[in-house]
Amino acid sequence: QLQASGGGLVQAGGSLRLSCAASGSIFSINVMGWYRQAPGKERELVAVLPSAGSERYIDSVKGRFTISGDRVKNTWYLQMTSLKPDDTAVYYCNAGVQSQRFFPSRNYWGQGTLVTVSS
Repeated sequence: QLQASGGGLVQAGGSLRLSCAASGSIFSINVMGWYRQAPGKERELVAVLPSAGSERYIDSVKGRFTISGDRVKNTWYLQMTSLKPDDTAVYYCNAGVQSQRFFPSRNYWGQGTLVTVSS
């Protein structure tokens, strides 16, 4: 189960930090990620943090957003700075979770947290 938090209303140029905590039977989290869905648009991948390798971002947030994770606490974050009105969306955390060793990874979604950036 994933629990996202940290959304809210912020003025353009401001910052927010989203958090996602995973709970339940967890052997490892292979991929930690954040998606967003703006009104009338499809859900898009914002940032991903694989267990091996470096984080990746969509072009529109590069240099402004940073994804980080604590694999001991099974928690990850999305630090968002220099926010723009176009960043307004519901943000969802996502993870590929392996519940036990040798078990396949399953995909999980958080409930979404609304980020509203006013101009």
